[in-house]
Amino acid sequence: MFWTYLAFIIAFFFAMNIGASGTAASMGTAYGADAIKKKWLAMVLVAIAAFLGAVLGGGEVVKTIGNGIIPSKILTIELVVLILAGATLTLFISNMMGIPLSTSEVTVGSIVGAGIAYKNLYINSLLIIVLFWVLVPIVSFLITYGFGKLIAFSEKRWPGLTKHGKWKKWLARILVVGGCFEAFSAGMNNVANAVGPLVGAGMISSTKGIWIGGLFVAIGAILLGGRVIETNGKKITKLSLLEGSAVSFTGGALVTAASIFGLPIPLTQVTTCGILGVGAAQKGINFWQKSVIRKILKVWLISPLASLVITYILINLLIEKNMYNIIVILSTLIAVVGILSLSANIRKENSTIHDEGGGI
Repeated sequence: MFWTYLAFIIAFFFAMNIGASGTAASMGTAYGADAIKKKWLAMVLVAIAAFLGAVLGGGEVVKTIGNGIIPSKILTIELVVLILAGATLTLFISNMMGIPLSTSEVTVGSIVGAGIAYKNLYINSLLIIVLFWVLVPIVSFLITYGFGKLIAFSEKRWPGLTKHGKWKKWLARILVVGGCFEAFSAGMNNVANAVGPLVGAGMISSTKGIWIGGLFVAIGAILLGGRVIETNGKKITKLSLLEGSAVSFTGGALVTAASIFGLPIPLTQVTTCGILGVGAAQKGINFWQKSVIRKILKVWLISPLASLVITYILINLLIEKNMYNIIVILSTLIAVVGILSLSANIRKENSTIHDEGGGI
């Protein structure tokens, strides 16, 4: 019973972190464009929309997470706990840093770590998921880049479409609707990340898991989503009302379509790439120099690998008790960190020699 209770506790804590990272980013564009000035109101709207998305359309992605990547027959209660623990730990650290991390990536990474540990993995399904991880954010960027160019032309031609024009109130309302639509799509896609392993192991029915998971996603959006909204809405680029609407409706449409086909898509990547597309249309290539963009890209790359490694280590430590694998992994990590540190020190020394006139 201990492992069962622990599985549910971790799953619902994970759902709260999904609410913070995966859904709070949905309203970041509306908040950044000042369509909603009060952060708490933005998070409440996100919570309601995400809950509705989960209960009305979250079933297909739950099936994929539950038994579409690894066979459900290997999902014991203990393994579910470790899968969720690996994903939750990665996501929680990201939320504390204020980085909009993809919950789908850390969840799939954690499940893959379990599949590797037991040498039982649906490779073809995994490749399809990863392919869409790459394609959908690129499509989001291209669409919003085009919208960004069109909007820039329209706002110059018709000043009433700007945030200080006569249509400001209606444009703000449209943007808020777009943010809610995106949060709705987030609920459809992301609640499966928390409850899918539970459903796959037969610990809870799909319907009940979606309802309870959706509730905790909503709670997480309200309690933990503030920093992510700040990052997406204020620190990446400043959006006009029309630009924010383009990002929200594009992201919402792409993620909803993916959810219908049961594909766990990185919503936050889709949204953030949409914001990047608008930013690139505004400012060109210099826009990519912002440090926050580089930071987010690094976390996106590391997050699925981190959750994979964490889950693999936990399985070998607590279930399989295979210390040889753990020693190899830890030795590899130490070697990588050491090489990176040494490389940084060499670059620093070379820079110092150059600055002091010892270089060429």
